[in-house]
Amino acid sequence: MRIALVSLAAVAAVAAATPALANEARVEARGGVIWDGSNSDAVAGVAAGYDYDLGDKLFVGVQGSADKILTDNTRVSWGAGGRIGVQPIPGTKVYALADWESKNCKYCNSAVGVGGGVQQDMGSRYYVKAEYQHLLVGDNTPDADRGLVGVGVKF
Repeated sequence: MRIALVSLAAVAAVAAATPALANEARVEARGGVIWDGSNSDAVAGVAAGYDYDLGDKLFVGVQGSADKILTDNTRVSWGAGGRIGVQPIPGTKVYALADWESKNCKYCNSAVGVGGGVQQDMGSRYYVKAEYQHLLVGDNTPDADRGLVGVGVKF
């Protein structure tokens, strides 16, 4: 019994002395523009995600989003995806991203988005970010591009 208690105390002491990883949850509001070969429209939305550290500089993350093209006859497009990136300096994340997005109108197609972005901390809890995505729509529908800027909070 003493061995179990001493072992448990040793594990607790090591865990308490281990520096905390910067794994973090985040939520954000975002907006921007979406365009194809002939049209451009404003976009607004929200996203939530969680980043996992893979050492000092590397991270991976998962994200869910809800975005709306701000025109008539469109609906909220729900997205799920992830990102992988580096932290070249403390407080800055540069990443590649990919996600799947649901239809944004009744007769539209879902899309796969690929792109990248940069996220910059503004203090210890808040951040700003900018992203670009190329949306691969398919079914002879023209692809689209999207640029977003966002502000968020980390937990």
